[in-house]
Formats: sequence, C-alpha cells, structure tokens
Amino acid sequence: MKIKIIAVAILGIFLYSCSPKVIAPVSEVKKTELSPELLAGRTLYENNCARCHKLYLPTKLSEQDWKPVLVRMQKKARLEDAQMVEISNYIYSQL
Repeated sequence: MKIKIIAVAILGIFLYSCSPKVIAPVSEVKKTELSPELLAGRTLYENNCARCHKLYLPTKLSEQDWKPVLVRMQKKARLEDAQMVEISNYIYSQL
C-alpha cells in the first residue's frame, strides 16, 4: 500500500512539474498605442523570455544595462537576429 501512495505522489509531482506555466503579461507597460512592429516585439518578449524566468519591466534597466542582457539571452533563447531587433526595439521604446 505504501508503494502505491509513493508512486501516486511521484506521478503527481511529475505531472505538475511538466504542466505549462501560466504567465501574466507585462502589465505596467506604457499605455501608448504600439505600432505593429513594437507589438510584435512585445509578443516575442513575452513568449520567449517568460519561458525561463519572470518578465522584467523594460524600465527596470537602462539601455546600457539591457544591451549585455539581450546579447546573452539571445544565445540562451536561440533567437534569430531579426527577432532580437524586434525585442530590442520594443524594450528601448518603453524606456
């Protein structure tokens, strides 16, 4: 009986850890109307960056602080240069 309980507990933990994460969009972004290009950048930022960690507000860092972060994260997220340009343009537009 103990083995069944342990097996069910392990299965439950495994299923919970494999479930998709529910991620809230960045809510404290400037309330200005975004162009389609900036909107695409925001979507890329929210969908790619939130896979591994919480989203930081673009205003949390300065432009100089964002540059090395974006370079490092591009490699980790396996993003193409064009995608990084869109993400960078979005972040810099919010500063």
